Amino acid sequence: MRAQGLLLLAALLALGSQPPSTGAWRKHEKSGGCPPDDEPCPQAIPDQCKGDYHCPMGEKCCFRSCFRQCLPKVKVKQGQCPTDPMHCLSPIQHLCNVDQDCSGKKRCCLAACGRDCRDPAKG
Repeated sequence: MRAQGLLLLAALLALGSQPPSTGAWRKHEKSGGCPPDDEPCPQAIPDQCKGDYHCPMGEKCCFRSCFRQCLPKVKVKQGQCPTDPMHCLSPIQHLCNVDQDCSGKKRCCLAACGRDCRDPAKG
């Protein structure tokens, strides 16, 4: 009987130490995305928000070079942008700014030489 009690206690402790599910981490996250961030970090600026819940309606807490700031949210299409292992040797040139600039299901993704429209990554 004592062994069963210890086993139950160990199981409860193990369950209690599990991190919350992904949904719980994003409980206060608003829908939509952040506008692109291409600015260099001129100086250390303190964060102006810690999460979406600090921002007024219609805005999200977004990274801006080296700090976070409430900005108007933008529409984001389904899927993740593919990774681009290339390194650019020419000047950066953006062919799109946000997903809405791209046709169909394509997303505006940051690539080696700037943002362009790409099919979302599979899987």
